[in-house]
Amino acid sequence: MLRQLLDLYLTFFKIGAVTFGGGYAMLPILERELVNKKKWATSEDLLDYYAISQVTPGVIAVNVSTFIGFRQRGVPGGICATMGVVTPSVIIISIIAMFISNFEDIVWVQKMLAGINVAVAALLTYAVFNFAKKSIKKWWGAIFYLAAFSAIYFLKLPSVVVIVSAAVLGILVTWLTGGLRKKEDEKK
Repeated sequence: MLRQLLDLYLTFFKIGAVTFGGGYAMLPILERELVNKKKWATSEDLLDYYAISQVTPGVIAVNVSTFIGFRQRGVPGGICATMGVVTPSVIIISIIAMFISNFEDIVWVQKMLAGINVAVAALLTYAVFNFAKKSIKKWWGAIFYLAAFSAIYFLKLPSVVVIVSAAVLGILVTWLTGGLRKKEDEKK
């Protein structure tokens, strides 16, 4: 068990060390490491963890790592995976805080951050595109997508209102189309 906990910690340490831009930008890395290489989750599981992480307090990356770790090795696995994903940030932030008092005033740092921002925008675009391809499976999913985007972008509605509304509408549409009965029949 200790070897598996160490594997969880090191895997998430690696993910935390190479991920810039937060939870959305790490989706391609999580998919490659956790779905393709380690087989700790399916793409659908990962999307579910992302969705749950959106509506629970905390950072998406931390929440997803906790879900995966818990699924693999219970509470100790959740703790190891969570510690693994946050350790690189703690180390880097501590080093920056110790040695550079006016970090944002240094010209080369400003240029470096500008370059990183462009790369993160590309990662986010890639993650959103792949997330949409995997999430929109029915005609009503495309309508939800467009409505949610419009509500956030044009109407400036809070994200939580859009997410809760989409959850309620998703249940309603699934119920109206008989999807809930199909799932119950599959269990029998």
